[in-house]
Amino acid sequence: MQEGDLIQVAYVVRDLEGAMKFYVETMGIKPWAIYTFAPPVLERSMVRGKPSNHTYRIALAQAGPVQLELIQPLTGRSTYDEFLEKKGEGLHHVKFYYPDCQKKLEEFKAKGIEVIQSGKFDEDEHYYLDTEKFYGILIELGNNGSMRQPERFFPA
Repeated sequence: MQEGDLIQVAYVVRDLEGAMKFYVETMGIKPWAIYTFAPPVLERSMVRGKPSNHTYRIALAQAGPVQLELIQPLTGRSTYDEFLEKKGEGLHHVKFYYPDCQKKLEEFKAKGIEVIQSGKFDEDEHYYLDTEKFYGILIELGNNGSMRQPERFFPA
């Protein structure tokens, strides 16, 4: 993996189980690793510059060299809820790898592009940039840090 590589394509969904089932049955993409992102494991969670205690469940699977992520918001307010209200289910963000996210974030800030959602889960940092006005979706920067074992897999 090299700095700046596209590493993930992520979709916001209302029904995580149904979305995983769709990908397994139609595309043969499996297995899906499932995690719940919630405090205290989800640390430093921020949405639009304010601390947040929103929770969500994700499912991750590899599709060749790119990871697919499905995200279902559970509680609180986040960009995921905003997206569902504005657009419905669909492509939310693409993620690029940067081992030093802070350095790259400073470069974006100098260009007037701010972080609108962020957090840390184990060693994995994530930062969503306010790029929807330019690209129609958000760009995420992440360090691809290590994460604990998933809660479960689908299919089991």
